Amino acid sequence: MFKISRRASCKRGAYNRYLQPLICWPRMDHRSAFRASVLLACVIICSNVLCPVGAYLYNNRYAGDQVFRITPSNDEEVQVLKKILGHMKVDLWQPNSATLISHNATVDVHVKRNDTQGLHARLKQEHIDYRVFISNLQKEIEKQTGYRSSRKRRSESQYDYEVYHSLEEIQSWMFEMNRTHSDLVDMFSIGKSYEGRPLYVLQIGKRSRHQKKAVWIDCGVHAREWIGPAFCQWFVKEAINSYQYDSMMRRLLNQLNFYIMPVFNVDGYHFSWTTDRFWRKTRSKNHKFHCRGVDANRNWKVKWCDEGASSHPCDDTYCGPFPESEPEVKAVAKFLRKHKKRVKAYISIHAYAQMLLYPYSYKYATIPNFNCVELAAHNAVTALYSAYGVRYRYGPASTTLYVSSGSSIDWAYRNGIPYAFAFELRDTGYFGFLLPESLINPTCTETMRAVKAIASGLLKKCETHKDRFPYI
Repeated sequence: MFKISRRASCKRGAYNRYLQPLICWPRMDHRSAFRASVLLACVIICSNVLCPVGAYLYNNRYAGDQVFRITPSNDEEVQVLKKILGHMKVDLWQPNSATLISHNATVDVHVKRNDTQGLHARLKQEHIDYRVFISNLQKEIEKQTGYRSSRKRRSESQYDYEVYHSLEEIQSWMFEMNRTHSDLVDMFSIGKSYEGRPLYVLQIGKRSRHQKKAVWIDCGVHAREWIGPAFCQWFVKEAINSYQYDSMMRRLLNQLNFYIMPVFNVDGYHFSWTTDRFWRKTRSKNHKFHCRGVDANRNWKVKWCDEGASSHPCDDTYCGPFPESEPEVKAVAKFLRKHKKRVKAYISIHAYAQMLLYPYSYKYATIPNFNCVELAAHNAVTALYSAYGVRYRYGPASTTLYVSSGSSIDWAYRNGIPYAFAFELRDTGYFGFLLPESLINPTCTETMRAVKAIASGLLKKCETHKDRFPYI
């Protein structure tokens, strides 16, 4: 674990606190300097006024792509749908694997423009109910982020929490929070990603001589779920800004530490920002199959690579060559093992479905401290609903969503963390992974209430059977 110094100097050729390279300008005469300033002004005007950031996002690669919502009504239609999709190269949004398709459950699937007409024809032929949710995916991507200028997005004077940010911007912000809020914030690295990027974590809480209970929150496990990192940043901002006037938040930060990992899957998130908007996995390379990435939520050492996970490296739910094969997963697991006596709640932020899930994911069974966890979940979704009336389903992941092995909440629970939750944030499919920036504020506001409810529950005692649950 590497602590980040608040007094790091900024030398020639290094990076400043916003991770922008320092530029050393050559000597110029007055005429050359004037020309250079005019050229720079033209570049700024073009990039911020004439050329919006969304003009040619991802080289227009999603133009004409569509998202279908398909609802097979019986087991026969399920098998037919699996066969149809199996002969096409599609991107399953919900569920994330064809093996998890079931009757009377919706299937959201991203289809390339060359295959849309064929899928329309096959679904009509088989009389399977469907509708097109998104008729032109490129336009929806540009709606999500394109109307905001890069200048506003990267403003150094005031960080905008209601836009999505690149990995570089998020890490710059982390350094700045560490520098300006030394009484409540510490920043450290727990390792490096496959591509060598640091895995930064913020510790939020009032310093104490006594060992405090802790809450772990990670976001951005799946690269395309941008609302996750947006929430982690929102949580830090709200916790710090409300410490002085919110008695509940002050009590939480005085008695608990929060470990916040805004971007778990740093390589994948960067790739989704620059190259493939719907990239999901990590970026580790499989040389045999020439595929990249592992589903970081199928790579944990509990019922690894069983139901709901794939052993094929090219699948989105690929579980990896062995448990904790991904350096990101291994680093977090090592940190949580080291601090498992203090970490009492594990929260992982995902999208989309509007659900709050807890163990078990890999089997249909009731956890020993079910009453305590169920109460915490109920209080959380009640608090969330109080903000804008948005309803969340809650319950064991296996019955509320689907069975999946190797998940982080099962691993956390098995390793002694009694409260392990996974949020699936807004929405239920209308926007899917393209939740507009206009919905960042309400989504994060309501989720903040839910997380505060879970954390405040840790300050109270909940009776459970310790002989049946020795990990607590």
